[in-house]
Amino acid sequence: MIVKHIDDITGTADEIRADNWVSKRVLLGKDGMGFSFHETTIFPGTETHIHYQNHLEAVWCIEGDGEIETIADGRKYALGPGVVYALDQHDEHWLRGGTQPLRVICVFNPPLTGRETHDAQGVYPLLTEETPS
Repeated sequence: MIVKHIDDITGTADEIRADNWVSKRVLLGKDGMGFSFHETTIFPGTETHIHYQNHLEAVWCIEGDGEIETIADGRKYALGPGVVYALDQHDEHWLRGGTQPLRVICVFNPPLTGRETHDAQGVYPLLTEETPS
């Protein structure tokens, strides 16, 4: 069994900070679950270009506000508590922070290793690592 507390992630290598967000990577590929699990906060007034070509992502918004805009068709969706969105088609999008910090829970498949960073096209590379047996 794996048991972690979110406070134990804060200030470690598993808390990744960028200009627009901070992500606490709670479960990663090394945990052997077949997915990774993150708590991410999107900062107010920011805009991030994302295109996960190598991963599927599901996101549950639990606090704050923001917006996602799919680039292919320009559709915009308001984000707030209770909204879930899934990038089931590797959807290229803009993720925008609203007036309050947007706190979300994210699941990635395949799992992230924790070493990924967005490239210029908003893509995470596909990295793998051995899982414990």
